[in-house]
Amino acid sequence: MSATFKTLDELDLTNKRVLLRADLNVPMHDGEVSDATRIERLVPTIREIVKHDGKAILLSHFGRPKGKVDPEFSLEQVCAAVADATGHPVGFVATDWTDVSAAKKAIDEAPAGSVLIMENTRFHPGEEANDAELAQRMASLGDVYVNDAFSAAHRAHASTAALAHLLPAAAGLGMQAELEALEAGLGKPKKPVVAIVGGAKVSSKIDLLENLVTKVDGLVIGGGMANTFLHAQGYGVGKSLCEKDLAETALRIMDKAIDSGCAIILPIDAVMAWHFKADTPTRLYGVDAMDNDAMMLDIGPSSIERILGAIDDANTVVWNGPMGAFEMNPFDAGTVAIAKHVAKRTHDGKLISVAGGGDTVSALAHAGVKDDFTYVSTAGGAFLEWMEGKPLPGVDALKK
Repeated sequence: MSATFKTLDELDLTNKRVLLRADLNVPMHDGEVSDATRIERLVPTIREIVKHDGKAILLSHFGRPKGKVDPEFSLEQVCAAVADATGHPVGFVATDWTDVSAAKKAIDEAPAGSVLIMENTRFHPGEEANDAELAQRMASLGDVYVNDAFSAAHRAHASTAALAHLLPAAAGLGMQAELEALEAGLGKPKKPVVAIVGGAKVSSKIDLLENLVTKVDGLVIGGGMANTFLHAQGYGVGKSLCEKDLAETALRIMDKAIDSGCAIILPIDAVMAWHFKADTPTRLYGVDAMDNDAMMLDIGPSSIERILGAIDDANTVVWNGPMGAFEMNPFDAGTVAIAKHVAKRTHDGKLISVAGGGDTVSALAHAGVKDDFTYVSTAGGAFLEWMEGKPLPGVDALKK
């Protein structure tokens, strides 16, 4: 995939004003950044710009100010975290994006090698509208454009799409790494490929499942969404989370999988409980004999072994969504066991593993293996839309 989009080494960064689309939409707690992962992934690109005496001018959204200036969503509050991550002083440029003349003056007066953060792009309604006039104002502040925010690449916004067509443009090092990892996961993967999909509801992942059954050799379905598939096959699911109105959809996906030569792997046993809380009494049931008064909150040991066997036969694993209510003990057992097995095979050089999605990242962190996969995406919505096979405007704008 790297040959289809422009990369940072194809741009002349020397003494250039580099508009760097970043994702600084990071969680905050008591006025401080509580998770700097997205900032840390920007560091290599920022350092590459500064190394060439370029000015790194960061553009990002933050929260949902709904097109209005709102101090609560000012990006000034993340400057300290960016400075800590880069080890470089960081300046802040205030603007409401209606008139950028003062911002342009501040950028021009900054010395070569500066790192500057522009005010929240969503303070102007034209950002989310992909407004051409706003993009022109943004373009006037720079010489070249670099997008290092894959997590915002699924949005056709002024700073992710329109702007990329107005200046020489390329993917940042983080964006490049992400795209190359995703290409290894589903684009041109080393087969066989097994996808692991969990989470609460089928309704939020219909497009994902429809796409995956045409791309992978095996599809593991877990979490609450597995209950809908079990119900569609005639199994009782008790009081488990289940979208019974999507039974026909589930059967259609299963038929499509058969036609595509994709094996669907569903739970064959489950850990059930009568209360949705941690450390509550549990019992293990086969899926053909569920308690009508209980809820399935995790896959059972036989299901785990079946999934581990599928992973052993795979060369590539793509993962989105946990297998159970992993936030609560003891319903994390299935997710943790699978995560550790994927991590070990990855470490042993037997597997390419790509994972993403907010709950998935949290689950891998809980299992202590977030850093042991080939690639873990923090992109959320963009990662999901990539798995669904949908076009990503922010990536398309960088294509050669």
